[in-house]
Amino acid sequence: MATAPALPDDLLIGAADEVAIRQDLVLTALGKRPADMLLRVGRLFDVHTRSWREDQEIAIKGRRIAWTGPAGTYPGTAAQRVEKPGLAAVPGFGEVHKHIESTHLTPEWEAALVLPRGNTWTCEASHEFSNVDGPNNLAFWLEARRHGSPLKIFPLPGSAVPPTAYEWGGGWFGYDEQKSFLKESLMVAGLDEVMDWPGLSDPANPSYQRLWGMIRATFEQRGVVEGHGAGLRDIATISAFAAAGLASDHEAWLPEEVWEKLAHGVFVELRPYSMPEVIPWLIGKGLSDWSQIAFTTDDRSVSDTFKLGATDHNARLAIRHGLAPEIAIQCITINPARHMRLTPWVGSLAPGRFADIVLLSEVADLTIAEVWADGRPVSDGMRYTGPVPTIDWPEWARKTVNIQRSLTADDFAIPAEPGREAMQAALLRPFHWADDFITAELPVQDGDVQRDSARNITKFAIVDRFSGQGKVAKMFWLGCGPRTPDTALACSVAHDKHNIWAVGSSDAAMALAVNTLNALQGGWALVRDGKVLATVSYEIGGLMSCRSPEALDAEMQALYVAAGTIEWMYEPTFHPRWFPGFPERLIFATLTCAPWRWVLVAPCEQAPQGFVNVQNGQTHPVVW
Repeated sequence: MATAPALPDDLLIGAADEVAIRQDLVLTALGKRPADMLLRVGRLFDVHTRSWREDQEIAIKGRRIAWTGPAGTYPGTAAQRVEKPGLAAVPGFGEVHKHIESTHLTPEWEAALVLPRGNTWTCEASHEFSNVDGPNNLAFWLEARRHGSPLKIFPLPGSAVPPTAYEWGGGWFGYDEQKSFLKESLMVAGLDEVMDWPGLSDPANPSYQRLWGMIRATFEQRGVVEGHGAGLRDIATISAFAAAGLASDHEAWLPEEVWEKLAHGVFVELRPYSMPEVIPWLIGKGLSDWSQIAFTTDDRSVSDTFKLGATDHNARLAIRHGLAPEIAIQCITINPARHMRLTPWVGSLAPGRFADIVLLSEVADLTIAEVWADGRPVSDGMRYTGPVPTIDWPEWARKTVNIQRSLTADDFAIPAEPGREAMQAALLRPFHWADDFITAELPVQDGDVQRDSARNITKFAIVDRFSGQGKVAKMFWLGCGPRTPDTALACSVAHDKHNIWAVGSSDAAMALAVNTLNALQGGWALVRDGKVLATVSYEIGGLMSCRSPEALDAEMQALYVAAGTIEWMYEPTFHPRWFPGFPERLIFATLTCAPWRWVLVAPCEQAPQGFVNVQNGQTHPVVW
């Protein structure tokens, strides 16, 4: 039997190395070279035919599967044999669309969190870090894998860099940047969600050429163009969405909308929010072919992952709402892998793929006994046992909050016109999708327009964290923020540009909260009566932290306890994801993509006060 030569490392996928690895796998499958391990399982799920195979063995060579078949029939030898007769093997789960930044862990610690929950590969929707540091975005997402992390991350450069033509900061991606990104690594799967529908569909929009340039570059490299069809529900617009080449949508909420998008050739990535309604509806409709559907996490914090789970939660939710476990497994394995054109490497327990295996003790509810990645066990139950590489993240990842001054209360004041006792003010509220902003008359005191807590009116600000100048856009918002006097909350996670936002009952408190974040280099800051009550550090990109999931969750729980001492304003909106209490979801209420209209962005040339309608570029004073 031939001895295998030294093979190249396949932590990162490269074409030349891939050929050498597969040449070796061919000879190993034929029994002409030894396998490293034979793993015997009670059952193996074939996702290609949606069928179970009894008493199977998997021959593993390096990090890959070389052979699968009935136990005892492998034609070669193996250095090691492992017996798991009581367990069922299914492929490692995949995330078709996820912002790892929303877990708020760096990739090596993300692996420690999600691998025990079955998630062995992720298509990283990277417009979050891209907007913070576009030039280093690809290097950031490959670094943990380069250091030996078992989690495969397939980054997609962000189309929303910037999210709209009225934002600016740490990244700008167009044709040249997208082409370079795609050519640099086979790990890059395509173009991250195209969110700016007005910029794509209106030739007069200032983002039009940039977006179509990125799509062109993606087509040239045969990548996948991911879509973002929030609020796009009529037949004409769905047709236009598909005609643009946008291959998927993870923003479909309504059953009829999902059906129409499927019928128009759009791959639907269902989020947990819509599953309880959509899954039973599709089953009742008689959908037999689920190959154009995957389940996606999109955004989930470390604390919510501890409570709910990772990709496994998405599949279990579908099963609870009537979907067969085998179809649910396909929706988190082969379906997303096919859509992202990653089937040579992930998505199935088949030769040539990475040996990423989830071993289930119960299939009906996806009870995970063990997870294997790269051909080795990385968990027993929910306990991670794999490697966590030590990464000394460089300064470009650690020093991303650039405010070269100390902010004061005056930065957050909204001056009134001389002699006025009251002024009209523009109001927004979290998840305000209406065509027009709200208006209210507010009192003037000491020359400044004032909040009105009796009517749930507070002050909200976006602070530029990129230029060094700390430019501040401020206005009045409705139904969010602290009612408790002299209190403010600030955060450096503000989708998708990720400037700092602050909401508060006093201007001085808002200034203290932002200055605290500047010193931390990002995270959360809650202040009251001139003191810092709680902080959470996101020292990497202002979005993530380089520490264990347990350590980050403990700090978040301390923030929640401190927040429980504050009285928070609340008014419901028509959007189902705005809840009473600690306003954590304000990190998403800063979104500027369609179907948002009026938004607040950092001051820019087109909108000096930052108040702009991103659908048409119209601006308006915040008070008049």
